[in-house]
Amino acid sequence: MRHNKKFNHLGRKSAHRKALLSNLAASLILHKRITTTVAKAKALRMYVEPLITKSKDDTTHARRIVFSYLQSKEAVTELFREISGRISDRPGGYTRILHTGNRYGDNAEMCMMELVDFNEAMLASKEEGKKVMKKRSRRGTGKKVAEAAPKAETAKPVKKPATPKTGAAKDTAPKTAETSAEKTPEE
Repeated sequence: MRHNKKFNHLGRKSAHRKALLSNLAASLILHKRITTTVAKAKALRMYVEPLITKSKDDTTHARRIVFSYLQSKEAVTELFREISGRISDRPGGYTRILHTGNRYGDNAEMCMMELVDFNEAMLASKEEGKKVMKKRSRRGTGKKVAEAAPKAETAKPVKKPATPKTGAAKDTAPKTAETSAEKTPEE
């Protein structure tokens, strides 16, 4: 029986598994995003997140412990210089797993694993639609107040008048202030 044994062996002996996770962790730290199978990504998450937490304390002892796991000087340097500064205020959850479908050859579930604070596209979209949420409590009114960022007013589309079928010009719509401003040269 395997009661309370959550560890995924990944079909490898312990030395092979440690080497695999070490190489995957070093690649994730150096490149900030890797493509792998879902099973390996879940095992890697349990392996690399304690190392990232340890990098918040930049001491010689912490560097030596992390090096014993990663076996790569470049990865340790990158972790303690670049990554630890970005994740200093984050209490955990440093990685994200994005499912990408199945692999063509053996139909294995594939995913992209990335460091959360290094995806510029998601960070930019978060800042655009940022909402301010009030802290919810049990004793409070129970209302969740969200103030959305001010949205720009959108102009309603202009209806084009129906054109007769007898050789009339196709573009007979009245010009709006926006279209006339675009066509005139600025002085």
